Amino acid sequence: MAAGASRDAATADDENPGPGARARRGPRAVAALARWWNRFSPAGLVGALVLFAAALGPSLMPRSPLYQGAIAGVCAALGYGVGTFVGWGGRRIGLRAPWPRERRTLARRCGAGAALTVVVWALLVDADWQRRARALLDMGDPTPARPLLVLVLGAGLALLLVLAARGLRSAVLAVARLTGRLLPPVAARLVAVAVVAVAAYLVLDGTVVAGVKHVLTTTYAALDQDTYPGDEPPTSSLRSGSPDSLAAWGTLGREGRRFVSGGPDVDELARFSRAAGLDRDVREPVRVYAGLDAGDDLDAVAALVVDELDRTDAWDRSVLVVGTTTGTGWVDPPAAAAVELLWGGDTAIAAMQYSYLPSWVSFVGDRATPPAAGRALFEAVHARWSQLPEDDRPALYAFGISLGSYGSQGAFASLPDVAARTDGAVWAGTPGFTPLWRDLTDHRDPGSREILPVVDDGRRVRWGDTSRTADAATFGGGARWERPRVVYLQHASDGVVWWSPDLLLAEPDWLREPRGEDVLPDVDWFPVATFFRVGIDLFVAGEAPAGHGHTYVGEYADAWAAVAPPPGWTPAATTSLRGVLEDPRGTSVGAR
Repeated sequence: MAAGASRDAATADDENPGPGARARRGPRAVAALARWWNRFSPAGLVGALVLFAAALGPSLMPRSPLYQGAIAGVCAALGYGVGTFVGWGGRRIGLRAPWPRERRTLARRCGAGAALTVVVWALLVDADWQRRARALLDMGDPTPARPLLVLVLGAGLALLLVLAARGLRSAVLAVARLTGRLLPPVAARLVAVAVVAVAAYLVLDGTVVAGVKHVLTTTYAALDQDTYPGDEPPTSSLRSGSPDSLAAWGTLGREGRRFVSGGPDVDELARFSRAAGLDRDVREPVRVYAGLDAGDDLDAVAALVVDELDRTDAWDRSVLVVGTTTGTGWVDPPAAAAVELLWGGDTAIAAMQYSYLPSWVSFVGDRATPPAAGRALFEAVHARWSQLPEDDRPALYAFGISLGSYGSQGAFASLPDVAARTDGAVWAGTPGFTPLWRDLTDHRDPGSREILPVVDDGRRVRWGDTSRTADAATFGGGARWERPRVVYLQHASDGVVWWSPDLLLAEPDWLREPRGEDVLPDVDWFPVATFFRVGIDLFVAGEAPAGHGHTYVGEYADAWAAVAPPPGWTPAATTSLRGVLEDPRGTSVGAR
């Protein structure tokens, strides 16, 4: 009777809410929220708090609240999972404390206070290192209200991920109840976990991942048909896409069209030569390119590039650079212009497209195509080049930046192979999973740092991380530097170079050693969190100013002057070249 009266009163309160009803509804909502909160594992919440705070620690590059909130949310969700598992294991071995209700309540309140303190502290640390990092890189002030945005985004994402994991757990329990009718309890649970895991994988891989890949491919394939404003079909027969070209303008792709329509012209080359004090004739550079639509496979596309080299008589030039592009077919404008300015246009640059997708997609999901494309293009060019008389063919160089560096190095088995088949190479921003780079770095001379290795006292290969004058000190080696020369350009703040799955559970050498000049000294390693911190650095490294992160500009002057100097080249000319690359106003060198 009393229960019925209470229900009637509650119904009446809902239908005719008065002051008393609203007063009673508040405690009920608080109680419901408390019951919901108590369903979370205390050990899991501790784990979430630890990794949330760790995720906000200093990293290589400043980032927006969106990125920082995302990484904090993912790490908090992972921490909750780890903490929950540890708590479950503790209970299984009898570590549960038989506390009375009052003590448990006190513990929860103390825990809540400690959690609030840690969250506020972590947000303040994040705001402080972001401010210092942006000042170090001259990137301006952080976003206003940053701590609040990071907290809301991080907590919201963590909650969504935890609820999704709970949904999978509920699915496992439901399957276990069904299989438990036929199997012993332990076997039923194992089968349930396997069934749900396989089903989730099939759904994600066959639906979500496949759908995302299809959308990305369709979207970027459509973008590839566009042309950047200002890019016009070349009229010179020395360019692909011209009326005389075997590679039609419309097949080159957006980045290919930009490449063949850009770069310094003869007047600019002559003006630079005079300013640099070089007495020489200049020539119009050769730029050949083939788009992904030009052939049925990579070998066919590479063969068209060789046909274009034949058509333009590129073999008559002093220098031939085989450049492996990034995912969309991009050739870094300052890198190409540096070679052409260095040699007064007596050059040919060959490149081809192998994907519609941007580098970060290939970086995550397709690491086979870039080295396959690098091999296809270099082998095709090298085979034709080898047919020419040794004293009547251009010097042959390899180049690539980022995913293009990874792809370009895929053409070579070792450093001696590079020396045997090229006249040198320049590779910038090399991803840390590149086999050749990794092997050389791991076998560096004792005492040299991972961010600036020395291998065999710099006899063949050297590393540079600044835009200073191209001398032995810049590239980290002794006085003896033999030819052919190989230069790796990399910045201490470039997450593309330093990200690796090993960061999950192992501290790398570059975080045990003194930090680079453009990295905060308090950047440190923390299990799991550092992996995600540097993972986010991959996406923001290209936003850095020149000379930092994944932005390489003036460094190309030093690298190419060291690897492929023309007759009569001087250190003063290198300084002039660096100035043009870093401030290309009044020229068509082209910024990033």
